[in-house]
Amino acid sequence: MEKIILTGDRPTGRLHVGHYVGSLKRRVELQESGEYDKIFIMIADAQALTDNADHPEKVRQNIMQVALDYLSVGLDPSKSTLFIQSMIPELTELTFYYSNLVTVSRLQRNPTVKSEIKMRNFEASIPVGFFTYPISQAADITAFKATTVPVGEDQMPMLEQCKEIVHKFNAVYGETLVDPKILLPDNEACLRLPGIDGKAKMSKSLGNCIYLSDTETDVRKKVMSMFTDPTHLRVEDPGHVEGNPVFTYLDAFSNQGHFEEFWPEYQNLDELKEHYMRGGLGDVKVKKFLNKVLQAELSPIRERRKEWEKDLPAVYEILKKGSEAAREVASETLREVKAAMKINYFDNDDMIREFMAAYK
Repeated sequence: MEKIILTGDRPTGRLHVGHYVGSLKRRVELQESGEYDKIFIMIADAQALTDNADHPEKVRQNIMQVALDYLSVGLDPSKSTLFIQSMIPELTELTFYYSNLVTVSRLQRNPTVKSEIKMRNFEASIPVGFFTYPISQAADITAFKATTVPVGEDQMPMLEQCKEIVHKFNAVYGETLVDPKILLPDNEACLRLPGIDGKAKMSKSLGNCIYLSDTETDVRKKVMSMFTDPTHLRVEDPGHVEGNPVFTYLDAFSNQGHFEEFWPEYQNLDELKEHYMRGGLGDVKVKKFLNKVLQAELSPIRERRKEWEKDLPAVYEILKKGSEAAREVASETLREVKAAMKINYFDNDDMIREFMAAYK
């Protein structure tokens, strides 16, 4: 069996460093590993419309932003298929068929759906499309026969629901769909990067993000304004690293080379943490180091983005060709699904005979 990856992002804004350490950086590593036969990366505009139907321009305007973020981090259209979800109508048909295999109560129990509904204050006014987007995600994953889905920890309930749909479909109609596996980030700090305000998660809607496309000046300002340990009032005070966003970011981004280049006074992050915890190390110094680490990581990304911005028609063409290639694959999966369900009425001679027998 081929090893296939399917993953993607909603185009509701520019992508941030949480996306980068949580999935984008890993996607590039997987792309370059040579371990996978096919990699599909989706700009999930149809899914984004489930809670932005009144403001479709927000979704449209961000498709190019996300595409530029993809290309700037190193995703290569010659190795990964970049496509737009709404350009694959077969996904909608698959979603419709799968919806008959899922109960309303099961959707209501999905932890990710529950938390997203609460965050958006939908309460009783939940758009049906948003409520059922776990089914849509299952269609996305199975349409491309993905064996591996790299996502953040918060998306695990979604993949579990996808697996349930796959098992139910295969049990009812015969072995047709591929059972996917989740691939989480290796670095625990990358599972859920907090916002610069110390909130549990970096989020575009909360305005607490450092974006991949931020200028050097913007990144510096955001880092220097970051929430730290509220009990660390004076330099000599002992500080806490647990729950301290500055150290969480260092866990996610820093490496041995950064210490050798930017702060040789310390051998590694453990030494830095020990000094902070015993007191005598100010937050400003730590933030300045974090800024240098982030600038080193983001500088090449910014430069690649500038180059792609000079030729936006080329980016458009990448998405167009990628969507055409993706649709071919999804069409074949839909054909197999309909054959398994025996609703491919005009493609199967047996169905003609069945029609005739029923008429008699």
